Amino acid sequence: MIPSLPRPVWLRALNTLYIVAFLIFLFLPLLTVAAFAFNDAPYPAPPWHGFTLDWFFGDEASGRIGLFHDSELLDSILTSGLVAAWVTALSVTVGTTNAFLMERARFPGRQALSVLMLVPLVIPGVILGISILAFASRLAEFADSTFGWDVEFLRPGLPLVVVGQFSYIAAIATLTISARLKRFDRTLEEAAFNLGATRVAVLWHITLPYLRPAMIGSAVIAFLMSFENFNTTLMLVGADTPLTILMYGRMREGATPVLNAVSLFLMVASAILALSLMRRSENKVE
Repeated sequence: MIPSLPRPVWLRALNTLYIVAFLIFLFLPLLTVAAFAFNDAPYPAPPWHGFTLDWFFGDEASGRIGLFHDSELLDSILTSGLVAAWVTALSVTVGTTNAFLMERARFPGRQALSVLMLVPLVIPGVILGISILAFASRLAEFADSTFGWDVEFLRPGLPLVVVGQFSYIAAIATLTISARLKRFDRTLEEAAFNLGATRVAVLWHITLPYLRPAMIGSAVIAFLMSFENFNTTLMLVGADTPLTILMYGRMREGATPVLNAVSLFLMVASAILALSLMRRSENKVE
């Protein structure tokens, strides 16, 4: 439908109703979680019993251990942040390299390789995690039985979690950066070469600055996807527990509003990160 053409009143009302219903469906669960993070009750659900900050700042003396005094929760957040940082660094680095390989190089089987690169995106996370765990375990057993080596990073733990998440997040980073590189005007590089610039100088001062928005966007996506990942992480985790696994375990034992407080904290942190990036992009445009 052409927006400039007049539409009947019932159609405009239906469009408005649909948008409102969609926004309610999208944000009502988040608002509910945020509200009941302040509920003065030992459970994270209605009815409302009054306002409290115990689920954020409570300690043992108050009888309620809040988020900022729960060492186990804080450690799990740091663990998830550490894993996400490694996955982000690896994904952006490999994604940038893959983008140049797919867009600039010409070799037999390039199209087939491009398709194979997307395979981890269509494999369920649980299957991906089980496959990586089984393969790593076989390698560890072979190294132990053949050479007597105890290869610790092939056992369930954070290194395998990083590998498992990286295996599919790197593909997303590659697609994002490749789309940006495909639109790059290569005459800028040719002009720099004609003026005597080296390949390293052209890459550092011309090509990578052009790719920087895509690289930053890929880094944010990679960090958030890694931080919230559950399926693959569950299959590969060891003694150090990331946040999603810890929250799952606590939900099974009996949830408290502390989990709502964690959810609200992460929502606010994600919103601040997104707004900061949007503001930075607007400043660059100006």
